[in-house]
Amino acid sequence: MNRIDRLTAILIHLQTKRIVKAEEIADRFEMSLRTVYRDVKALMEAGVPIGSEAGKGYFIVDGYHLPPVMFTQDEASAMMMAGKLVERMTDRSVQVAFNGALLKIKSVLNEAEKDHLESLQNHIEVLRPHTSLPAQTGNFLTDLQKAVVGRRVVLLDYFNNNQNEITQREVEPIGLFFYSAAWHLIAWCRLRNSFRDFRCDLIKELKVTPSIFEPRNISTMQEYFNSLQQSNIEMNEVSVVFQREESVKVNNSKHYFGFISEEESDGQMRMKFLTSDLPLMARWLLSYGRGVEIEKPEQLKDIMTGLVEELQEHYLKLV
Repeated sequence: MNRIDRLTAILIHLQTKRIVKAEEIADRFEMSLRTVYRDVKALMEAGVPIGSEAGKGYFIVDGYHLPPVMFTQDEASAMMMAGKLVERMTDRSVQVAFNGALLKIKSVLNEAEKDHLESLQNHIEVLRPHTSLPAQTGNFLTDLQKAVVGRRVVLLDYFNNNQNEITQREVEPIGLFFYSAAWHLIAWCRLRNSFRDFRCDLIKELKVTPSIFEPRNISTMQEYFNSLQQSNIEMNEVSVVFQREESVKVNNSKHYFGFISEEESDGQMRMKFLTSDLPLMARWLLSYGRGVEIEKPEQLKDIMTGLVEELQEHYLKLV
């Protein structure tokens, strides 16, 4: 990247946040801090109103913006591919917002780049894998994003799979996570007085209230998982060992069952999962026969034993 392109890219980066650290710029463009200081000084001498806060970083003075930025062909292509994922892995609220952003990007492309995108559009597709989980429904992800950032209490009408009923929950949202082929809202449930995992496709109605809640002492998915395991509520940690030849077969399906981690030892693969549906997990593991061994929990072993006994009884009747 030549210096003119780098200066432009640094200026764009400075407009993405309220304050940007010099170390962040150095890491992104793989250059020394001395070069960062020199480039920022060059921008300031060119008339760009850049301020700084000691020990924090640089910022652009309010009111200053670059004129419309031209995207490179690679950048525009990357956004188009991201749009394919958005179409398959989010709800309508996010899809509409992303499509609007993509149209703005296309509007600043030259004719050759527009033709390139139109041609590429017809040659890329994202197929939803075969799974029993439903596609993301509803129209809530955008509202939930705003609630997370604004720390707004949310009212949910939530369908409970285990009890086959809809309950109303007042929750404090802390994050949105995509795992096990679905979006999940992690929130403090005031009804249960603990953290809960709500699958977004099971939310039937949602209302963001004006009430603001104080943030609780949790910030990452791992912290949330740990809190669930400590309280032993709803979610169960599962540890299973697959024979090596079987472990290769589960690579595409393991993420639908709350996959967390794996480690190889003596030709076997130990995998850990976090799930709220042990019977579903048992039915999945049953398909691997002798190629898998359950280490814990004991409840999952009991469920598996019951399934095997039912199958044996069923097929003995047919003999």
